[in-house]
Amino acid sequence: METSKVYFTNLRTTPSSNLLDKMERLVKRAGIASIDFQNQFTAIKIHFGEPGNLAYIRPNYAARMATLLRSLGAKPFLTDCNTLYSGRRANAVDHLESAMENGFNPISAKCDVIIADGLKGTEYREIEINGEYCKAPKIGSAIADADIVITMNHFKGHEQTGFGGALKNIGMGCASVGGKLELHSASQPRIDIESCKGCNICVKHCRHDAIHLNASHKAEIDYTKCVGCGQCVALCQYDGAVMGEGDTSERLNYKIAEYSKAVLLGKKHFHVSFIMNVSPECDCWNHNDAAIIPDLGIAASFDPVALDKACADMVIKAPILETGNRLSDAPHHDHLEDCDKFHIMHPETNWQAGLEHAEKIGLGTQQYELITV
Repeated sequence: METSKVYFTNLRTTPSSNLLDKMERLVKRAGIASIDFQNQFTAIKIHFGEPGNLAYIRPNYAARMATLLRSLGAKPFLTDCNTLYSGRRANAVDHLESAMENGFNPISAKCDVIIADGLKGTEYREIEINGEYCKAPKIGSAIADADIVITMNHFKGHEQTGFGGALKNIGMGCASVGGKLELHSASQPRIDIESCKGCNICVKHCRHDAIHLNASHKAEIDYTKCVGCGQCVALCQYDGAVMGEGDTSERLNYKIAEYSKAVLLGKKHFHVSFIMNVSPECDCWNHNDAAIIPDLGIAASFDPVALDKACADMVIKAPILETGNRLSDAPHHDHLEDCDKFHIMHPETNWQAGLEHAEKIGLGTQQYELITV
């Protein structure tokens, strides 16, 4: 497989070149303008951050990206899908409020914000890829219907996948609520009898007629009909329908790769990763622990696999910040330079598995040339 180009810029600035200028120069040098954006609906996939978490990408970068894309003829919009867990981004009303609170709004971010899978996470397209683990990933409608996908990724640690970068932002972030259930769970959903209120909402909305109320007015799942779509989990307001057995880190990363393939299938795409505020865990938490390494820079590529590998390599090579973070508080050696910091923080994870599977299914290559801008 050919080597992919990954472009990188550090965070040094001058009076005539601030960080927004550097990001724009980076993506232009990486070739973003070679995409035909004219009158194309362009999804800028970004994580809006759970309120209380301050590690997410600043909306200023999103605004500069939207302005650039609009100058190239695009119809850009910022987007993300609802979450599977109960939080402030689990439905479109709360999600939009959270996005606005964190600065992602038409005034500051200079383009509209659309929650891709609708009010309750039930608006999605099934995109057939016949994958080894996911046959037809459930992708948020606004992203599935977009002509072009641009991702802006906060590169950081992650408690389930090892790290979160481009593939995590694409594969997990673009999945509908039911899609997220498929990604996380190794089995079909189940009913928590104590929590079930017999409200009938899951029965009404099951597309496969797999749920009914029993004589005790509690929901029951007919597993001969259940396809594991997770809509009952998404719709239940009482935690009566819950996830089944969780998946392994390897299988989760395999599934994320296959969901990423579905998102990008047949679309032009481009990816930018910010290696800043490299927190130990996901931006989905309502807090962010201290960064583990110094801020490094911004990287961009047409190849999300090469981009993730390049970012991981840079974090592994970097020294840790010596005081007050997850790694500095634990016994270590020689500043942990050239050590796999993701595995040290989350020893049950295997981030390499995801990149290997993504390469196997044709999403990109781990072989890259790093070009400094």
